[in-house]
Amino acid sequence: MKTIWITTGIFLALTTIGFAQATDGFETSNETIEIDRSSILVENVLSKEEQSALTPDEVYNSLAAGNERFVRSDLTARDHSIQIRESATGQYPKAIILSCVDSRIPVEDVFDKGIGDIFVARVAGNFINDDILGSMEFATKVAGAKLILVMGHENCGAIHAAIDGAELGHITKMLKNIQPAIEQSTKSEGPKSSKNRLFVHEVSENNVRHAMEMVVKESDLLRTMVENGEIGIKGAVYDMDTGVVNFIH
Repeated sequence: MKTIWITTGIFLALTTIGFAQATDGFETSNETIEIDRSSILVENVLSKEEQSALTPDEVYNSLAAGNERFVRSDLTARDHSIQIRESATGQYPKAIILSCVDSRIPVEDVFDKGIGDIFVARVAGNFINDDILGSMEFATKVAGAKLILVMGHENCGAIHAAIDGAELGHITKMLKNIQPAIEQSTKSEGPKSSKNRLFVHEVSENNVRHAMEMVVKESDLLRTMVENGEIGIKGAVYDMDTGVVNFIH
C-alpha cells in the first residue's frame, strides 16, 4: 500500500489560513497520520498483462461506465506526474477512439480515462482514410488495443458544411468523405440542410456507421481481427448538450 504522511500541525495551519493572524497563541501538533494514497489518486498505468486479459466487451463497458462518471462530474483523480513517468517506456491502451477535431470534446475526460488508457485519432468529421486505418492497425495489432470506437457528435461543423456543400481550400476535398452518409440519410422529414436538426442527427449517425463499415472493408488486417474476436468495433454519437455518449447498436 502506497501511503502519504501528513503532519497534522502543518495541515491544520494550512486549513485555518486567514484565521491564524487573528488567533493569539496558535498551537500545532507534530503528530502524523497515515493515509492510503490509493483512495486519493490513481497512479498506475495499464500494464501489458492487464491489457492482454481484457476482452472487447470489457473495454466497451469500461468506456460506458467512464462516460457515466463524466456526466455526473465524478472524474477519477489521477496523479499525472507519476503516470507520465510510468508510461515513458511503454504503452498498453485499452482502445483507439476516432473522434472529430472539435475542441468541445475532450475524449479522455468524456470516458474518464488517463495517461496510457486510450489512443485518440482525430479528423474533422471523424471519417476513415488510409492514415486513420494505419493508426488503427498500429493501435490494435501492434500495441494490443482491444476496441475501435468511432465517435461522432451532435452539431458537428464538418457535417453541417458537408450538407450545405461548403467549398474552401482543402476542406472541399475533405468533406467528400461525408457525402456517402448524406446520401444514406433519407428518413428525416423537412429540408436537407444544416438547419434541420433531425436531418443533421441522421447524417451524423450514418457517418459513424459508414466509418465502421469502411474499417472492415478497407483493412484486411482489422477485418480478420474482428472475425477472430480479437477486437471489437463500436460506434457512438456524443451529445453536446448533456455530455452523454449514445452508443449505436
